[in-house]
Amino acid sequence: MKNISSLILVFVLLMIWQGVAMGIDAAYILPSPVEILVRLWELKEILFLEHLPATMSVTALGLCISIVLGLLLAISMDWNPRLEKALYPVIVASQTIPTTAIAPLFILWFGYGIWSKVLVTILITFFPIAITVFDGLKGTKREMEELLITYGATKKDVFLKLKLPTALPNFFSAIKMSIPMSVIGAAIAEWLGAQSGLGYFSKRMMTQLDGAGVFAPVVLLSVVAMLTVWIITLIENKVITWRKEL
Repeated sequence: MKNISSLILVFVLLMIWQGVAMGIDAAYILPSPVEILVRLWELKEILFLEHLPATMSVTALGLCISIVLGLLLAISMDWNPRLEKALYPVIVASQTIPTTAIAPLFILWFGYGIWSKVLVTILITFFPIAITVFDGLKGTKREMEELLITYGATKKDVFLKLKLPTALPNFFSAIKMSIPMSVIGAAIAEWLGAQSGLGYFSKRMMTQLDGAGVFAPVVLLSVVAMLTVWIITLIENKVITWRKEL
């Protein structure tokens, strides 16, 4: 029932968009959903075979590094309170840096290759992973920790038997938040400087006043991000089986 309501809402919004676009009658300003789909089909070969793999490689690599980095930071801050006091402000401060300001510097330092775009993706995505997982580790009840310690559990046992399972839902939530952000980060980096990728292609279409061509890569990115989040949700439901019993 919830999915049906979402589909109805999306359909209504698309119809409104179609009507407004037909009223404006200027595809270079606001193309209609039908025009975007037609353009997406016309550009399917270059988008799917050339630019989509380039963007997905940046997204996947940046997200994987962010997961490792975020988990290391979260575990380190939970394990040592001194590290928490030292690292937490730095992690928060890293998110005050405007992406559009730092991305050109990455391109200047690392060129138009993949690593300049990967660094932008990491800068955007590691924060929600580190903070959300850290909050999950800190969210364990103190009484439970004291009970395990009373039974002779070590700090490592408390982490593996109590804190890790407790933080697992937070970890999956962080991943689902980071996937759209990683796609946005890759697209922004490609928009500012790249030789391939959906962000680069969208910018190129803009210079040609091809409104549908600008929107086509964006729609493709959105669909890929939604499908990936859906897959992660399925994995989460398989892994966290005890949530259904609550």
